[in-house]
Amino acid sequence: MAQRISYLRNEALPTVRPGYPGNKLFGREFANGEELFEPSFGTVLKWQLETNPQKEEKKRDTWVPEVMDCAAAFSSTEDMLVWLGHSCFLLRAAGVSLLFDPVLFSSIGLKHRHPLPCPPEAIRSIDYLLLSHGHRDHLDEKSIKLLAAQNPQMQVLTSLRMAPLLRGMAPALPVQEAGWWQQYDLGPNAPLEITYLPAAHWHRRGLADLNQVLWGSFMIRVQDKLIYFAGDTAYAEHFEAIEARFGPIDITLMPIGAYKPAYMMAKSHVNPHEAAKAANVLRAGHVVPMHYGTFNLADEPASEPLRQIKEVAAGGMLRGELHAPAVGEVLRWPDWE
Repeated sequence: MAQRISYLRNEALPTVRPGYPGNKLFGREFANGEELFEPSFGTVLKWQLETNPQKEEKKRDTWVPEVMDCAAAFSSTEDMLVWLGHSCFLLRAAGVSLLFDPVLFSSIGLKHRHPLPCPPEAIRSIDYLLLSHGHRDHLDEKSIKLLAAQNPQMQVLTSLRMAPLLRGMAPALPVQEAGWWQQYDLGPNAPLEITYLPAAHWHRRGLADLNQVLWGSFMIRVQDKLIYFAGDTAYAEHFEAIEARFGPIDITLMPIGAYKPAYMMAKSHVNPHEAAKAANVLRAGHVVPMHYGTFNLADEPASEPLRQIKEVAAGGMLRGELHAPAVGEVLRWPDWE
């Protein structure tokens, strides 16, 4: 029996793409644009049973990112960008503090390969917590509970159907859900705009919730700058659509890791060459890589993603300037031309 097709968006928020009906649903499952993507357990089983051709190389590769203490960043009032590892960033823009996809603690299957650059207790004064999607390497229950307790003023900006999941973690946490191409309501005097945008990915945290919470990316417009956080994504046509709507992007935070084996990862994550292609399509002036070095999620050796994106940049195939900070390093993004 064919699944019923419907469309969903938050009717209380404006949709910035004219004529966009909302996110397509096949029954209760969100789709990647028009296409339903359902990762199979058979693919995972194949991955577990076969031998990684880079097994020995990966075993020898003990590289980890450099880590710098950034505890003072959370009491500073300066605009800055700080990578906290994996896909977690502190972004301060126009004096507003945003925190992206925090996973502050190790858990079963997700062991940090490097220390956090600050004590978790230092992460305070956060205005908005931006959660791109519900996978456990981006949404961690212990981290949510701690941040909610330490940041009573904090609001969550996230995707459709995420609120029930978050209420089970921090019941009093204010949550604003958006569909793709929708702009969050930050109030009439907000010095920035934040829009939820597409990504090519999927959702699952349990056995019965496949694709029932939306995934996506974020665009932050502050003064005359556009800052794009790509979330988790495969390479797809949404990059062209985002560039067509917003024009050249000043700063792009782009994932580069967890791409091997391609038969399992290609519809979930970009590899470094695809990341560069996406950044070029977005006409990004500056590119900050993420989603590498922190967790062991795939078959490629730990140092390979950063090495490859640096090779791409050195070869003149990345139109924007590459910034590959240490974990915890403070980047003064307003100074970038």
